[in-house]
Amino acid sequence: MGTILTGDRPTGPLHLGHYVGSLRQRVALQRAHATYVLIADLQALTDHADAPEKIRAHVLEVALDYLAVGLDPEAATIVVQSQVPELAELTVYFLNLVTVARLQRNPTVKDEMRQKGFEAEVPAGFLVYPVSQAADIAAFKANLVPVGDDQLPMIEVAAEIVRRFNRLYGGADGPVLVEPEALLDTVSRLPGTDGATKMSKSLGNVINLSDPPDVVAARVRGMFTDPKHLRVEDPGTVEGNPVFAYLDAFDPDAAEVARLKQRYRAGGLGDSVVKRRLLEVLEAFLEPIRRRRADWARDRAAAERVLREGTARGREVAAATLGEVRRAMRLYGA
Repeated sequence: MGTILTGDRPTGPLHLGHYVGSLRQRVALQRAHATYVLIADLQALTDHADAPEKIRAHVLEVALDYLAVGLDPEAATIVVQSQVPELAELTVYFLNLVTVARLQRNPTVKDEMRQKGFEAEVPAGFLVYPVSQAADIAAFKANLVPVGDDQLPMIEVAAEIVRRFNRLYGGADGPVLVEPEALLDTVSRLPGTDGATKMSKSLGNVINLSDPPDVVAARVRGMFTDPKHLRVEDPGTVEGNPVFAYLDAFDPDAAEVARLKQRYRAGGLGDSVVKRRLLEVLEAFLEPIRRRRADWARDRAAAERVLREGTARGREVAAATLGEVRRAMRLYGA
């Protein structure tokens, strides 16, 4: 039995890309591993420092999404990052173990900086938030981190920092911290509804887990397809077509998806037919999630209790790890 650490920044509702990238794996693995799910509100402030009230409001909304997709608070520990100060302290220690040049080479951070238009005005906190992620992972001694493939560079940075810490401070008893590995799903990334390579809240090309049926229908109808597929009888391209990427991710009938692909490639199948199939599939998937979310939302006190109790358990674990870290570093008073 391993330990999983994963989480999300509470900058808005969770979407289908989050589900495919890691939520699905969290639910599937929560009883086979010790599972910690972090609501990373401190990291959210690295590019939303002017809107802390927005971040605070979304903490509970993200928790409701977690509970709605099937995370069980009896199996998975949901932790609010800002309520575990040990994570911030470990981040400070880790900042001494990585160079600015290494952080600037991180392709995920570079892409996000371009999307947000930071250029030379990037906040220091945003540049170093992979170090905060490394501290989160190390504090819970997680050996497995479910991520989408766009997050692989983050896990590489975390592993490098842990290895350096263990080289510097590990003793005769062996390494102090656990080196993490990424855990990828078979479909680890969804394209945006606009055909962009990534579904992203900042790009507005998402379908949220909490979206009502009319919003989902509008998003599906407006989805990018094959721009050369002008008439029903024209052969169409499946590769790079978001509608088929979503069908691959969510349609339980793989044989039917294969048949639709064959017909689309040959010509004679309109985009509207494929989108209608996708809408049926997504509604079948999202309806029970909406229902469970509504149940939890009616009793927000219960959801708040899940956060308080999970955070308390998480802090105990992080505090124990930090004690080991201080002793290994021979800090004053350790």
